Amino acid sequence: MARYKRLDTLVMMKQIGMIPVFYNSDFEVAKAVVMACADGGARLVEFTNRGDRAIGVFSRLEELCAKERTEIVLGVGSIVDAPTAAMYIGAGANFVVGPLLDEDTARLCNSRKIPYSPGCGTVSEIHRAETLGVEICKIFPGAEVGGPSFVKNVKGPCPWTDIMPTGGVAPTKESLGAWFEAGVACVGMGSNLITEELLAARDYAGITRKVKEALEIIGQVRGGKK
Repeated sequence: MARYKRLDTLVMMKQIGMIPVFYNSDFEVAKAVVMACADGGARLVEFTNRGDRAIGVFSRLEELCAKERTEIVLGVGSIVDAPTAAMYIGAGANFVVGPLLDEDTARLCNSRKIPYSPGCGTVSEIHRAETLGVEICKIFPGAEVGGPSFVKNVKGPCPWTDIMPTGGVAPTKESLGAWFEAGVACVGMGSNLITEELLAARDYAGITRKVKEALEIIGQVRGGKK
């Protein structure tokens, strides 16, 4: 079961403002990436369900975090159905993210008090997700859905809506500034943050630096407000 309560996880998502997103089939690489992100200040990390044995890597990561790095909040991404979500919840996932809205997954996560952030591309999908208990809606792919202007226009009539874009977010002042000024609660960032070059070089210190820099930019954009 999850080590962190739903409300605590949701608060951390908003306070930290960024969730690194990645997948690697090699446990040692995955472990090093998770630790590098946490060392940079990103305690919440989304490990995506991309490979045939992804659940095995995730399980080992969560066991490691539970024993050695209890401050790390490990979640799972790329979840499209409830049976898969159930496997990861059983393995200790603290939050569940998906590219689409699946109502069975929403009900499962809600019943188990697990934060669920489904991918939404319209105001109607966001509304449906919220009626199913979703607190923070992912918009995906963020840039193609409409970018920061989409967020701003959604929050006009629906100021209570919390949005997390993934896709089209870069660790730059220009990108992060536009998203946070539009009113996002937090952002998800994958290959723009954990780049292929850094992974190929096994430059985990470089990942830590990029995470720190991104969080510093978020803090500046927010002006100290969380």
